[in-house]
Amino acid sequence: MANANEIQNRIKSIQDTMKITKAMYMMSSMKLRKTKQKLEDTEPYFYGLQEQIAEILYHFPDMKHMYFDNRLEDEKEIVKKKGIVVITGDKGMAGAYNHNALKEVEHLCAETENIKLFVVGELGRQYLKSQGYPVEENFRFSANNPSMHRARVMTEYLVDLYKKEQLDEVYVVYTRMVNSMKEEVDVQQLMPLKTHQFIVQEKLANSQKGLGNFDKEAADEADNWFLIYPSPKKVLEKLVYNYITGFLYGALVEGSASEENARMLAMQAATDNAQAMLRELSIEYNRVRQAAITQEITEVVGGAKALRKNKKKQAR
Repeated sequence: MANANEIQNRIKSIQDTMKITKAMYMMSSMKLRKTKQKLEDTEPYFYGLQEQIAEILYHFPDMKHMYFDNRLEDEKEIVKKKGIVVITGDKGMAGAYNHNALKEVEHLCAETENIKLFVVGELGRQYLKSQGYPVEENFRFSANNPSMHRARVMTEYLVDLYKKEQLDEVYVVYTRMVNSMKEEVDVQQLMPLKTHQFIVQEKLANSQKGLGNFDKEAADEADNWFLIYPSPKKVLEKLVYNYITGFLYGALVEGSASEENARMLAMQAATDNAQAMLRELSIEYNRVRQAAITQEITEVVGGAKALRKNKKKQAR
């Protein structure tokens, strides 16, 4: 059993650790609120872009565009190069946040041989490089403080590779915060986009507005009362570019929010464990202290008895 001084040192060490975990919890809480506010401020604009793309595709469903999947069924199996954007954190102490995302990436890499990774976050980048995965060296972005400028730079880089046909498909792996207690790793195809998904979305929106019988005749009639200048393809190209930028920005913000939320939960769990350890150590310290006091009393009583015996001997 440890002595009282050792237990006191352990208690002090745990109390110092608790100060750190509580401070990190408060910092993550503040960052999470700021990140959520960022997402709420930009969501209406990008939802509007999505609606505009869906409306154009609904009126021109047969239009071919480089940003959309126009391949035939037998061509979809042929993928020369697949790119995966991976969003991880720059730091640890965030529970299973980084582990879950990296596990999903390893699963995707096992399914495809010809692959290139674009990793956001130093921790994920270093791990994947150490495991021998093909990590793009020119794509070095931090996961901290996601910004629209960073998303635009990422979009320009990825779109350029896509236009040069160095990438056939681009996917995004990021962590989405379902609620304050649950997070999920999400995999979304960024390029090429799926035309039918936008058309289904537009049909759903029309049905919610009471336009469920909006048929081809109505679409042709609608074409007569609005004009797309300079052309649907040109407008769509600009809209899709901004849509990809918004999607990447949203993924960065979602990843950052999920990381801070995971760190909050981890720091809260660490604080709770520290408090439980302090309770146990306090009980142990009291037991050791009581044992020491009992021993001291026993020694005093024993010494007093010995003195009385000595006095009796001397008196005889």
